[in-house]
Amino acid sequence: MGQETIGHMPAISHLNEDQLIQVKITLDSPLRWVNSYILQDEQGITLIDPGPRTMSSEQEWAQALAALQLNVEDITSVVLTHHHPDHYGIAGWFQEQSGAKVWMSERAHQEAQLMWGEKPHDAGMNKQLPAFFAAHGMPEFWLSQIPEHLDSFIQQVSPQPKVTYINEETHISMGGRLWVPVQTAGHAPGHISFYHPDSGVILCGDAVLPQISPNISLVPDSDAEPLHLFLEGLRRLQELNVRTAYPGHRHPFTHFRERIEALLLHHEERLTNIAGMLSAAGCLTGFEVCVALFGDKLGIHQMRFAMCEALAHLAELVRQNRAELSETEAGMFCFKPA
Repeated sequence: MGQETIGHMPAISHLNEDQLIQVKITLDSPLRWVNSYILQDEQGITLIDPGPRTMSSEQEWAQALAALQLNVEDITSVVLTHHHPDHYGIAGWFQEQSGAKVWMSERAHQEAQLMWGEKPHDAGMNKQLPAFFAAHGMPEFWLSQIPEHLDSFIQQVSPQPKVTYINEETHISMGGRLWVPVQTAGHAPGHISFYHPDSGVILCGDAVLPQISPNISLVPDSDAEPLHLFLEGLRRLQELNVRTAYPGHRHPFTHFRERIEALLLHHEERLTNIAGMLSAAGCLTGFEVCVALFGDKLGIHQMRFAMCEALAHLAELVRQNRAELSETEAGMFCFKPA
């Protein structure tokens, strides 16, 4: 790897062996930064997962492009692994600045519209998610914080890009190489990783992360069995001959198959743990399971993820016939051992 520059501008790494440039764009979440990647060829510049739109990200990108002696007008493609704001957010702004095409899977774009699209205020996710959580036992203290929390992301994903769809049947050209799109789900519906078989390089977004487990979220009107889909996707990715993985967070890594094996084991252990909780208690709400797993000393951002993760695991236990869903006398949902 080449030199890394750190200061008022984002850290830039020249990954010369794999003809990539990594730009770390600052996040205000515990993840600290998102890895964006630049690939260049005669057709122009491709940005992968350029990050959220914030005042700091606009400044960091201006500084990074200047340091790399690149012009925003030379950006021809913005490629997105998935719809989360820390990956998708500033894509529309770059499209406005450069005229670049923005690429993502159709399924991921559907999810972006579900979360961030223009819906009547009383029909959007900021209304659906609190009602969903309330049915699974979340107290009003948390429910009352969710609408404002979700609305806070709108600025980070504005303007919305006009999207061209990627599908698995068509290889995508980036940096003078043809990459194989591999679509998975679980962390985000329609998540696309980009695999270059000749070099064994994969740009894996958040499908596989080297040190943390990607969040798996069950949300209304989305995939009903996200953990099942995530585990299926991991097994599919595990079949690839990967030399180096370039993730959306943390650092590049080479133990791709071993990391997938560890994630598979992690989720099986968590499922067993939750099944044990249900057997001991007889009946638990999703929120009770959430607090047992993650505690209640979280901010609203982390609590939202924790609740969605707990519900994703409970849904998988139901799918496996290891738990069943029933309704309490108070009208809430409750999970019991099967």
